[in-house]
Amino acid sequence: MNMRVEHVGLAAQDPRALADWYVRVLGAEECWSNGKNPPAVFVRLPGGCVLEIYRATAPTPGAGNNGNAGYRHLALRVEDIEEARRQLEARGVCFAEPVKPAGGGGHVLFFGDLEGNLLHLVGRPDDAPLASL
Repeated sequence: MNMRVEHVGLAAQDPRALADWYVRVLGAEECWSNGKNPPAVFVRLPGGCVLEIYRATAPTPGAGNNGNAGYRHLALRVEDIEEARRQLEARGVCFAEPVKPAGGGGHVLFFGDLEGNLLHLVGRPDDAPLASL
């Protein structure tokens, strides 16, 4: 079986505002919207990952808690974590924690999106065990 991830679904309290945040802050490109209110919007992040952002029917308590069960974070590979931090801070992102060691080698830096969903930057040296991901 030939399989690949097509997109990841992200339920949002305000799908339009969250999609716009991904475009403005992370440089995503809007691929499609159903034109409804509230909309369902597909955005493509730099590097190719596609998110489907659609209206949530209920809030998720602890959405930013990395220890809760289920999908917990979106890891974004960058070449230089400190440069990426500077660029994102200039776009209004706040980082509450310092850079930490990453499982599989390298470093991670966590932050939240407009609705508190957890993301992190990950930088891996070429000789890290997971560098080829």
